[in-house]
Amino acid sequence: MLARATRGGRKRHERDPQRTRERLVRSAFQEVYRSGFQSASVDNILASTAVTKGALYHHFDSKESLGHAVIDEVIAGMGRDKWQVPLATCADPIETLIGIVEGSSLRPADIRGGCPLNNLAQEMSPLDEQFRKRLAREFRVWREAIAAALSRGQSEGTVRRDLDAGETAGFLVAVYEGYVSLAKTAQDAKVLKEGIRNITNWLDSLRNVKKVSSRARKGRNVQR
Repeated sequence: MLARATRGGRKRHERDPQRTRERLVRSAFQEVYRSGFQSASVDNILASTAVTKGALYHHFDSKESLGHAVIDEVIAGMGRDKWQVPLATCADPIETLIGIVEGSSLRPADIRGGCPLNNLAQEMSPLDEQFRKRLAREFRVWREAIAAALSRGQSEGTVRRDLDAGETAGFLVAVYEGYVSLAKTAQDAKVLKEGIRNITNWLDSLRNVKKVSSRARKGRNVQR
């Protein structure tokens, strides 16, 4: 019975090549996150997905092309879900940024693993130009999403107009990634907690105080 179920499972996977590909990319992400790209084991990826080496190389020409897919599909998706989508639809960019930063995971596994994007950037940017270009693109998209939200907030009067939105976005990405890296190195969630507190206090200082004060006065007048 067990052997028959295994064979049936393989046939289903073969009939659904897109699902097989997705499973390979997800498993590769986990393996790379644990071990780094250079030390990532193709055999471990195959074992965790029950996919043959032939099927792997049907979808990906090389280990490097599988790594590129990890960036393009998994890491890019993480950035899109955590940062880009909330910022694109938010009414208050400062409040949204504070919420995103405060929502950072403090789980031991995530502290130990660090940021998948930054991990790969540190490891592979000096070694492989295709990796470097993809990783640089993800950092650029991240910065641009923050900058666009801040610019919109400036136009709507919720964000200080004396800020350069692009430079502010770059500073936020750098500081956030710095604290994640420090916490990973220290293996201590307290380091990231401290970073979250400092970043959110700084973000709060980016508000247009005049606009906030005006809203507060209007609120008091309504109560009267």
